[in-house]
Order: sequence, then C-alpha cells, then structure tokens
Amino acid sequence: MAATYRAVMLTKKGGPEGLQVVELPIVHPGPGQLRVRVRAAGVGATDLAMLAGNYMYASKMPFVPGYEVAGVVDAIGAGVTGFELGQRVAALTVHGGFAELLVREAEHFLPIPNGVSDRDAAAAILNYVTAWQMIHRVAKVRPSQTALVTGAAGGVGTAALQLLRLAGVKTYGAASASKHATLRSLGATPIDYRAGPLDRLTLAVEPKGVDYVFDAVGGANIGPCIGALRRGGTVVGFGFMGAAGMVSKLAMFANLFIGARLRGRRGAFYGITMLYRKDPKALREDLPKIFALLAEKKIDTMVTRTFPLLEARQAIELLATGFVEGKIVLENS
Repeated sequence: MAATYRAVMLTKKGGPEGLQVVELPIVHPGPGQLRVRVRAAGVGATDLAMLAGNYMYASKMPFVPGYEVAGVVDAIGAGVTGFELGQRVAALTVHGGFAELLVREAEHFLPIPNGVSDRDAAAAILNYVTAWQMIHRVAKVRPSQTALVTGAAGGVGTAALQLLRLAGVKTYGAASASKHATLRSLGATPIDYRAGPLDRLTLAVEPKGVDYVFDAVGGANIGPCIGALRRGGTVVGFGFMGAAGMVSKLAMFANLFIGARLRGRRGAFYGITMLYRKDPKALREDLPKIFALLAEKKIDTMVTRTFPLLEARQAIELLATGFVEGKIVLENS
C-alpha cells in the first residue's frame, strides 16, 4: 500500500491561488475513527469564505478544505461498530474533504442507501440539509403558506424551492432574469430583484406579504425582506456569516432580530454547522430523509458541473465567477 495520498490544501488566505495539491502521509484511524476513501466532494460558497479567511468554523491554515463528502470505508479503528470495509458513507466534514483519504470520528458518517449515487450524496449534504432544517426546524412551514427565497438559483436556493414545493408551499424565487426559467422548472414564481425594491416587487404579487422569507443575501437586503413579510411572518437568514466586517455584521443581525420585531415580524438565523455542533442528532435524523427523497427521485441535486477531485482550484475559480446555477461536485474515480 502507498505511504502517501494526495489532497488539495489551502496554504494562504486570499483566492483560489492559495489551493495547492500536496502529498500527505497515510495514517491508520485511531480508536473510534474511520478512514474513508473519498469518491465525491461538494463545492460551495462556504469554501469561498474559507479562502477569504472569513469562515468562523475553518481550521487554522494550512488545512484541507472540503465541507461535504461521499466515499467508501477504507479502514476501521478500534471500537467502531456498525460499519464495514467498502461500505458507502457520507459526512458533513466542514474541512478535509478535498483529499483522496479522510480520517474522522465514525459518529460523523452516515450510510448512503442504494439508489443514491456518490455524486448526489455529496451534493445533497450542505445544500439540502440546510434547506430542510431551516424550512422544517426553524420556520416550521405548513401547506398553503407562502414563501420568498432570495439567491434562489444558487445551491441552497434551488434545494429550498424543491423542498418547499414538496411541503405544499406557494413559492417565489428572487434571481436575475436569466435564471427565471430554472426557477419556473422548480415550481416557483420568479421575481427579478433588479427590477426594483424586493419588498415592493413581492407585495405586487402578494399584497398582504408572504409568510416566510429565506434570505441568503443579508446586509442591506434584510430590510426589504422584512418588508416583504405579512405581519407575524418570519425571515430566516442563512449563509452570510462571512459576508461583512464585524460592525456591519452586528448591524445586520440587529436588523434581522430587533428590526423585524419592531415591525411586527420575526427574525431568525440558521447555520448548518452551528446547529450540527449544538445538536448533531438533527443532521443524523434529516440527512436520511434527503437521501430517501433522492432515491425516490422527488428532488434533483442540480449538479451542473463536475471536476476531478484534485482540480478543486479550477472548480472554485468557476464558482467565484457567480454565474453557476446549482451545484459543483468533485469526483474521484
């Protein structure tokens, strides 16, 4: 067996140029751990935040990024039960996924069922668990309600549109006009956020306001999102933890929580890693639900591009252009 494996390491703060392919020594999993041979890894906006040094859950540089993986069990540490060599598994890794091998505590891995490909399993973890948990655990939506999703053509946005449709929610998606066909295909009514203030555009189609807004933008967008809500409605902010400096971030969250309340609405924030650290049981309950929907072909991970695993830098360069709809996945054949 080889003594080393290859990985893509983030060597310095900045842009994709900080990602370098390196060789690392293979280690045996310790007690309670698994070693997994990575077959697929998702690429997303959190990776961009890590490159910029703005992600609070990132490891100290240098480190191997990679937030979500699917692979096969390659070695089993002492005391681990419930897994076998060659078994397909998936995990929310936060870091370490852009590598041929990954060693992590066994408790983080969940089995991938038949009918779900490695590519789709890796693509679903971050986007679909995020969408599921903010829809069902935070907002607690009900059939026949209404919702607006900002950043609707992105990875979490397209996941949210699909899950809201399955939940019987009438959904609007805010995106540029060039992406409206995608939103319609997912059952949403598109809103061109460039055509005017988002609250005015939303109230033009829902005069009393929507029941929920799921906002991926943050910053100054929070005010219009609150304005798009009916009285008593809820705005859930997600995915913008690294989007601003400290002062701007404090102002943004004050508007999300206090500003919403002053206007008779409710504000909430959701972060998948924040919840996972607080209550790992939630992801262990919710990811199998997503896998079941994939196996039943009720949802589509919207994977639009794939790259070889070690071409993470090229994949992130594409993501950074802002023109990607859906999901990018790295694959290791």
